[in-house]
Amino acid sequence: MTETLSPAVQICRDLIRCPSVTPAEGGALSTLEMLLANGGFDVSRVTFTDADTPDVENLFATIGSGKPHFVFAGHTDVVPVGDAAAWTHGPFAGTISDGMLHGRGTADMKGGVAAFAAAALEYVKAHPDGIKGKISFLITGDEEGPAVNGTVKLLAWAKQQGHIFDACIVGEPTNPDALGDAIKVGRRGSLTGTVTVNGTQGHVAYQHLANNPVPGMLQLLSAVAEVELDKGNERFQPSNLEITTVDIGNTATNVIPAHVIAKFNIRFNDQWSVSSLSQHMEGLLSAAAPEGLDWSIEFARESTDSFLTHDAALIQTLSDSIKTVTGRTPELSTGGGTSDARFIKNYCAVVEFGLVGQTMHKVDEHVAVADIEKLADIYLCFLQDYFQS
Repeated sequence: MTETLSPAVQICRDLIRCPSVTPAEGGALSTLEMLLANGGFDVSRVTFTDADTPDVENLFATIGSGKPHFVFAGHTDVVPVGDAAAWTHGPFAGTISDGMLHGRGTADMKGGVAAFAAAALEYVKAHPDGIKGKISFLITGDEEGPAVNGTVKLLAWAKQQGHIFDACIVGEPTNPDALGDAIKVGRRGSLTGTVTVNGTQGHVAYQHLANNPVPGMLQLLSAVAEVELDKGNERFQPSNLEITTVDIGNTATNVIPAHVIAKFNIRFNDQWSVSSLSQHMEGLLSAAAPEGLDWSIEFARESTDSFLTHDAALIQTLSDSIKTVTGRTPELSTGGGTSDARFIKNYCAVVEFGLVGQTMHKVDEHVAVADIEKLADIYLCFLQDYFQS
């Protein structure tokens, strides 16, 4: 017997079957392009390039005219599957078992893309004389990668084409336990620092002829590892620093290394900016550095500030739609990691809402079929209320 699936679940399964591990398009954008074009959307495929990063394909689709202009943002690229043999079902098979759709990207975030595509197509179909306003899709293949040739450039490209957005939902998996738990109304900033300490390589038995950089690095890291940056506030949790790697690159036990490199990442709240926090960290390290230590710090160019969305109408309309479908009143959250909302907030009001994220990036990533269907219902309810209001 042929399996009958809802449009949202069918679209999601089709997308899962595209092996779109960053930066490969894998057929996912082509699948979405065909679907939206057949639904009346004007679809553009745009590839961006940059030095030292892979070329990335992106998709922009739009329908309608005038105001308001609502945009849905998401990504079809996924993280690697890891050990494929450890998966219960093939990571790109799109298997449905016991009410769950399995596959890499089901939660993060092909399920969200599929649910909104199904909702938008249904909304457009219900208005054969045209919708009042515009609906657009901003879909990248670079969210899980360097995030250089994706959303940030696609936004600039769309603006050059004359598109001015009023509001956006990013379909990231925002719910910790159940669909309807949380809307992300802001995100902490992210600052990555790379600390390098240089020494002089030599034989461990002749230490006076060498200069070991490791003790100096340990002093620097000790100074920042347990630092309390702030206590948080009613909008954001306390800022947090984590040392993520220490790399000496030394394979011999009888050689004093020439240098050591460490990286840290700080997720910070709105009490800091990238600039003020960078200066603060450089000051802490300078104060901790032993006299004569040859050290330096470099901050990543993709570091971003925190943001908080204040569009009450956008937040309330989405909250009401969630409650209508699920019966839950969502928490307004600023926790978690970063997303492409950090770029979108420079163009329009943005919030995030998608599926439950418990299995994202894990082996056996999966989501409930019923949740994909309910998410499509929430998005449809939102579109109806947003454009009516």
